[in-house]
Amino acid sequence: MTFDVLVCPRREVKRFADLTADETCDLWLTAQKIGSQLEKYHKASSLTLAIQDGPQAGQTVPHVHIHILPRKGGDFEKNDEIYDAIDVKEKELAQKLDLDKDRKDRTLDEMSQEAEAYRALFT
Repeated sequence: MTFDVLVCPRREVKRFADLTADETCDLWLTAQKIGSQLEKYHKASSLTLAIQDGPQAGQTVPHVHIHILPRKGGDFEKNDEIYDAIDVKEKELAQKLDLDKDRKDRTLDEMSQEAEAYRALFT
């Protein structure tokens, strides 16, 4: 897995059960829309959608979010290895949020290019 996209509610909510019914619906409908476009864009054949809800489930960032991962045949030797990869990405994200001195930000140009490519999927 080279990347994943995170979808989260605007309101900062630690746990999935703390979302309102409307937020839950919006979160999943947004994930559905984004996932569909990412699958086409990356020429994938499937998606993995995952939530790690609470520290014992592997949640390292205290804000509900859904991982959306476009999938292709053979991207992992064993399909469930995807969850180990998600754990690695969660830990990387937690470190970035610490804003430590070793953090390497992507350039504005890199972020702009990615945003422009994804923006085109939804216009």
